[in-house]
Amino acid sequence: MDASPLSAPLTLPCGAQLANRIGKSAMTEALADRLDRPTQAHENLYRRWSAGGLALQITGNVMVDRRYLERPGNVVVEDERDLAELTAWAKASQAGGSKVWMQISHPGRQCPINVARRPLSPSSEKLQMLGLFGRPREMTQDDIHDAIRRYAETARIAQKAGFDGVQIHGAHGYLISQFLSPKTNRRKDDWGGSLDNRARFLREVYAATRQAVGPDFPVAVKLNSADFQKGGFSLADCVQVAQSLEAAGIDLIEISGGTYEQMSFVTGTDEPQRESTRSREAYFLEYAREIRAAVATPIMVTGGFRSRDAMETALIEDGIDMIGLARPLCVHPDGAADLIAGRVEQIGVDEDQMTLGRGSLGLNTRNWLANLINTISRVEYFGWQMTRMSRNQEPVADGRANALSMLVWYLSRGTWLALRRKGK
Repeated sequence: MDASPLSAPLTLPCGAQLANRIGKSAMTEALADRLDRPTQAHENLYRRWSAGGLALQITGNVMVDRRYLERPGNVVVEDERDLAELTAWAKASQAGGSKVWMQISHPGRQCPINVARRPLSPSSEKLQMLGLFGRPREMTQDDIHDAIRRYAETARIAQKAGFDGVQIHGAHGYLISQFLSPKTNRRKDDWGGSLDNRARFLREVYAATRQAVGPDFPVAVKLNSADFQKGGFSLADCVQVAQSLEAAGIDLIEISGGTYEQMSFVTGTDEPQRESTRSREAYFLEYAREIRAAVATPIMVTGGFRSRDAMETALIEDGIDMIGLARPLCVHPDGAADLIAGRVEQIGVDEDQMTLGRGSLGLNTRNWLANLINTISRVEYFGWQMTRMSRNQEPVADGRANALSMLVWYLSRGTWLALRRKGK
């Protein structure tokens, strides 16, 4: 059997090398202790993934500001107080040969109300999700410069703790994504209006981060191909931003899409696509091809990949450099090694066939509330699997889950984590 293109190493612009073409994309773990520190659970989970043949692991959201979390249970890195715990996490993640990058992030307005009632955002546009998020306060100039400093400081500490790189989260509707989108950035100053101005925050975050870690340390960005919302960040915008990042020296761009209000990164895009594209699994491959035509920077595509054939085709025919896997690795942690060796043709579960309830809770219902429940439940099914692995248990890979039980698990766990944190 000829070697799979998935096994080929990749050298990044900074000179660092990844051993193969499969990386674990970020997923929120919600495993931090009440002081927002990484725990033994993080070490167990990432050591398990590292044993599975991945070239790269990207952590879930690590917050740069303790006041604002994507959810309770996030790790927060503001200073060096938790350096020992961070170092242990990095070493466990590298135990099987993987590189590990810390994803550094600020939620902006996507900060739940049980964490902060008045989060920060470029503008005061409120997230419309069942009252779970407060109306944000428009950031002042001091807020903006403080946030930029925080991203760079978190990256510096990640490097000191032994992480192999960092990824700046600029997608999925979080703070950088909010600056990029005209739907959420209504500013009239130098940080809003034109695309050049809306992208200024990301450029400044990258510049400060690069200065903090030096030229030889990988710095990547996760970027929306589009928000898939009317009046939001578009593919044309993405291409221009990618070109500016390439000129600045970014090492890798991971392509995704969507926000909390349009969760394409979970469910795929509803945008019309050619039949040849629909049969290719990956949610954002059509968009990534256009970005690839505009830049030479290594590109990673995440979302939808399940079969070895689709992954290899993306590498060979579409010019994609890295395959990003997330949910499939929650049920098949050895998936990278098994795909590269040809032991399996496909990993993950068929999410369209997941047992998430019947009737009003069915996946194809037109009821928007039921669809929201199913979206949350689908995500939390994989969060539950991560929690199992963090306890040194193997995942249950049959794809069976009840939507209501997963929703209850999500809400009760989130409430407990929030109360525990407030009582610290």
